[in-house]
This record gives sequence, C-alpha cells and structure tokens, in this order.
Amino acid sequence: MCGIIGVFDDNEAVVKTVKGLKIIYNRGKDGYGLAFGNETIRTKRLSSLGSSVKSARAKDCIGHCLHSVVGSVPQPLRGKGVLVANCEIYNWKELDAKHKLGAVNDSDVVLKLLDRWGVGKLKKVLAELDGVYAFAYWRGDKVYVCRDIIGVKPVWYNDHGFCSERKALEKAGLSGLKELNPREVLVYDLRTRKIELSKRDFFKTKPVLKNSKEAIRRELAGLMVDAVAKRIPDQKFGILFSGGVDSTLIAQVCKELGVDFTCYTAALEPEKGGKQAEDLEEAKKAAKKMGLKIKWKTIKLDEVEKYLKKVVPLIEDNNVVKVGVGLTFYVACEMARKDRIKVIFSGLGSEELFAGYERHKNSYDVNDECVSGLLKMYERDTYRDDVITMNNNLELRLPFLDKKLAAYSLRIPAKYKLDEKQNKKIIREVAEDLGVPREFAQRRKRAAQYGSRFDKALEKLAKHSGMKSKSAYLDRFYSGNPVLGVLFSSGKDSAYAAWVMHKQNYPIRCLITLKSRNPDSYMFHTPNIDLAGLQAKAMNIPIIVQETAGEKEKELADLKNAIERAKKEYGIEGVVTGALYSNYQRERIEKICDSLGLKIFSPLWHMDQEKEMRQLVKEGFEVILSSIAAEGLDKSWIGRKLTDKDIEKLVALHKKIGFHVAGEGGEFESLVLDGPMFRKRIEILDSEIVSESENVARFVVKKAELKGK
Repeated sequence: MCGIIGVFDDNEAVVKTVKGLKIIYNRGKDGYGLAFGNETIRTKRLSSLGSSVKSARAKDCIGHCLHSVVGSVPQPLRGKGVLVANCEIYNWKELDAKHKLGAVNDSDVVLKLLDRWGVGKLKKVLAELDGVYAFAYWRGDKVYVCRDIIGVKPVWYNDHGFCSERKALEKAGLSGLKELNPREVLVYDLRTRKIELSKRDFFKTKPVLKNSKEAIRRELAGLMVDAVAKRIPDQKFGILFSGGVDSTLIAQVCKELGVDFTCYTAALEPEKGGKQAEDLEEAKKAAKKMGLKIKWKTIKLDEVEKYLKKVVPLIEDNNVVKVGVGLTFYVACEMARKDRIKVIFSGLGSEELFAGYERHKNSYDVNDECVSGLLKMYERDTYRDDVITMNNNLELRLPFLDKKLAAYSLRIPAKYKLDEKQNKKIIREVAEDLGVPREFAQRRKRAAQYGSRFDKALEKLAKHSGMKSKSAYLDRFYSGNPVLGVLFSSGKDSAYAAWVMHKQNYPIRCLITLKSRNPDSYMFHTPNIDLAGLQAKAMNIPIIVQETAGEKEKELADLKNAIERAKKEYGIEGVVTGALYSNYQRERIEKICDSLGLKIFSPLWHMDQEKEMRQLVKEGFEVILSSIAAEGLDKSWIGRKLTDKDIEKLVALHKKIGFHVAGEGGEFESLVLDGPMFRKRIEILDSEIVSESENVARFVVKKAELKGK
C-alpha cells in the first residue's frame, strides 16, 4: 500500500502536496515523488523532496509515497500520461504477458494499459484489473481518479485536490472534503477548472446459481483458496485472528499452503479474578488445536485512553462501533509492526457476502441485503482499517473482498447461506471441507468490539469521566464526522433515526421532507406533513420541502431533486433514513444516494419494533398516532400521547393477530410533538378526528404552535 495526493488550481500546489505527503508519510516510507508540469522528482527521503521544490510555482501537482513489499519502483510513473497509484493488482503478470506490455510491476501495468487504450476505455482497463487500487492518471488537461469497486483503497477529494487520507488535505488548507464513492470515477479538468463524476456498475445478484449445493461448495472452496493464495507475499506476514470462522479459514488455507505467518490477537485485560475476553480465549484455543503460531496482547483499562488519543483522530471518526473495532485492530497491528511484518490479512467482508448479521435473517431478499452492506463498506469499515494498518506501515489484504469471490458469492441461493439456527452456513461448511475443526467453523462469534471487550472499556471510561454516553466521551478526541441530511416525515421513525445519529456525534445539517399530493404514496408519509416545518423550527434545523405528485416510481425523481438540493445548499455528505423494514423504500433511497455520491445511514434497519417503541418513550419523545387502519385500534387511540401501557397493548395485539408493534404494516401513522432534539415542543391548538370506519381514522391538525419547554 502507498499514499497518493494531488493539488490543483493553487499557486502553492507543490508546497501543499509536499505538506500532505508529510502527513501521510506512514503510508509509505520507501520513497517519495512529485510530478508537476514536465518535471518529475523522486527521492528516498521526504526531507530532501521538500527542500528541492521550495521555489516551484506550478498550479497543479500530484505526489506519491511508496510502501514497498517486494521490489521498489518509485513513482510518479511517466508514459504518455503520469500515474500515481496505491494498488495491489494480483493478475498484473498475466495482464503483462497477455497484452505484451513489458511492465515492471502492477502500477506500471495500469499506466501502460491506460497509455495504450486511452482514457476513453478507462472502464475497460478497470474491468481487467483483479485487485484493489486507488490511482490518479494525468494525461493532457485531465486527471482521472479511480478506486476499486468496493473501496478497499481510499480516496478523499474536493474541487481542488485528492488524497488517500482526509486529514492531509485538511491540514494543507483544503476544505469541503468528501470520500469518493467507489462506484464513481472522478475527473479533474485542469483547463476549465471543473470536476466531473461518472458511474460504474456494481455486482449483480441475478441470475441465482442453479448448481447443486455440493458443486457450489467445491467451487466456493476453490475461489477461497485462490483469493488467499494470490495475496500471499514472498516474506513472512500476519493474520488478524479471533478464533472465528473467517480468520481460522484464512489461517487454515495459509497453513496448507505451507507459508510462514503469525496470528495476532488483542483484547482488554480482565479484571482481577475475571475471565479473559472471549475472542482471546477462542483464538488461543484455535491456535493450539490447529498448530498455529500466535501472539496476543491485553491492554489494561487505564491504558485504553492512551490508545484512544491515537486511534480516534487517526480514523477521523468517533462512532462508538468504529472506535471499538479500531482499538482491537490497532493493538494487533502494533504487535505486527514491531515484528517487522509488512503484510497482514483480515477476514473483513465475510459477514456481508455470506449473511452474517441479524438483518440478513430478517430481510426479504438475502443477497440484495448482502449487496446493500457491501455498498456501505467503504464508509463503515475499509477506511478505518486502511488508515490503521498504514499507520503501522502494514499492507492490509482482504481475501473475502476478492472480486471473483464476491461476484460468485452474491449469487449463491439464500437457503445455503442461513436458516433459523445458523448464519453463514455455506462458508462454515467450506471451512470444514478445507480442514478447519468443526468447533471453530461453527462458532457463533460476537462482533470484535464485544469479543475483545473494548466496548466495555469505553462504557467504563465514559462513566468514570462523568459522561452520559460513550459517544459523548469519544467526542473529546475528535469532532469531524460527516454532515448529514435527514429524510424527515414528521413521524417517529425519522425523528428517532435523526436522534440516534445525533447521539453518535454526526452533525445534522438539514431535514428533507417530501410533501405528496397523493395520500396513498408508496414512498412518503402523508398525515400532517405540513407540521414538518414546525418541527424543524422546534429543532432549529433548516428544512427542504419538495412537493411531489406521489405517483409510484415517478416520485423518486422528486426525492432525488430534494436530496440534490440538500447536497448543494447544505453540503451534506450523507443521508439518514428511518427505514425499519421497508425494502421498497430503502433500496430506492440507497440507489439515489449512491448515484449522488452520498453515504446512506439507516440506524433503525431491522431494529426490534417493540424495542424502538419503548426507546421512544424512555428517551423522552412525545408521540401521538395521527392515523389508524387496523383491527384492534379505534379512534380513542388518535391524538393522545403514547405511553408504556399503550405499547403493552400493541404487543398484545401483535401476539394475538400479528399486529406490527411499530406500525410497519400500515396499522398506524405517527406525529412527533416533542423529543430530545426539540428546543421547543409543539402544542396542538385545534384539530379534528375524521373517521371512515370503526378501525380507520385520521387526526387532522388545523392549528399548532411552538411552546417553551
């Protein structure tokens, strides 16, 4: 792995590029380089690079820092164009021979293919590459920036530059930064000084494989072995090891291939007399039974904050889950670095490919849910893991995110992936086929932050610091999460989703409300939607209101317009949706956000409905029912504040007639009058109940105002 950077349309472009390289120097310590105009400078020492360009006045510049695993070819590379690349292309030798390129390494293959075929066939070049990458190709007046389709290799950008890490551009004085969506190609036009984004296709889930289960297992085993084998370096390497099926499978394949590696595990040190963390216990047990070399480290509670001061600013995020996983990851990588390891393997991606989460079990289409998770990995997982490994001068390799393996796995029938008793069935069976002992292949592993007990450490530290939550505690170490817009309906789900993201330290920049003229809209909440503006005032958050005819599918164009406005007017980097179980809504929102290069957050997705309702009451939301349409409800439910006793009645209806406790089946709609984000509460001054039948009625608010709390 390496680091890439570019600064454009700036009289200090060269100086700022060098400044950025100094920030990301840990990404590559084996060489540094710059290209500007017709000049290329390469050096082994960063200090000498800076001193040699003090007088440079070019307005456009790209730079590179090299992390050499095998051999050393300094960049930028020059041909017909200029290339800086952070890549690991596993089929580069095959491509070199096939196209008679005469390349010296994988980056050189990328350069020579682009030089030969031209940028008009950029996507053809990308289709040929088997591996992970982020690169910039400068030819003529244009610079093309791409990353691999899942987003293992990172790129951040704005109108005037790009870099592997956001912090480098920020410290070089660039603002308004965004993470490049892996399904987009970024193009800088150095003549017009504008940028363009073009789309790339993602993996498909159809047609579903028709092979027998036994045939699928054999083919999957072969793809898995190949995915691991092609990533094995020529020297000793490491594996992040937890004793779960994913890391033990990788270790087993490596053992069978006869290569030299060490497993690394990290956890919180147990309290005096207490049991050690589950992942550490299982990892040691698996290593002993499988004959693996393992090293582990436990961190005392009073040492955790020292690591937080490194990890949180490094990953540029104070999300509790990301930090908990990041702590585990960082400590293990720190051990590997001290052993002079340069490559480390991780089992990231298996959960998404093979349906490892509860949400997969509850989804209508398992493989579509898998794709949905993969779409978000670049925001949720890969950037965190990339910067942690690179900070420890390690190259991260992820066999489960192999392009061929992923494309195949997403077409495996859902029935082979999970059932009521077990998740990830097919990969567990493959693990056993390849020699992993059954107890480890079938182990139901907890998430890393829980298995290592680092989440418990955050909880204790927050309490000791007098903080109300882990999020509030982590906000001390970093405040720079992406700003968000909330798809807001005036009802409980969107209000609660906004609150959840706010508690996780994500700034809410605006609300986005669709006002449908069709009361039976497939996408949008309609009862009392006019009150969304008053709710926005109560929260002191700007709101964008977009009218729509509410015609099925056509209303999506209006939604896209509203989100585009939010992106342009408020600079949002992501969108929050309150979707609980509606695939119809979430999939369409995801497609729109992905097409606009925005991240998508659905914090309530597949949340237990009773739990959501109880949390609303517990956290101080004042919610009334604004419409009813179900057996068991009558107009006495309309307009009154929901209480715990009401929720008990809804739960009883669920048990009796299958009633959806949170109204997901259309049993009722809601209206929020107050909540923890509200600075004022809404008071209804005039209203009426319109009844259509005993069990169908709606609450019409005629007049309402804000009151102090």
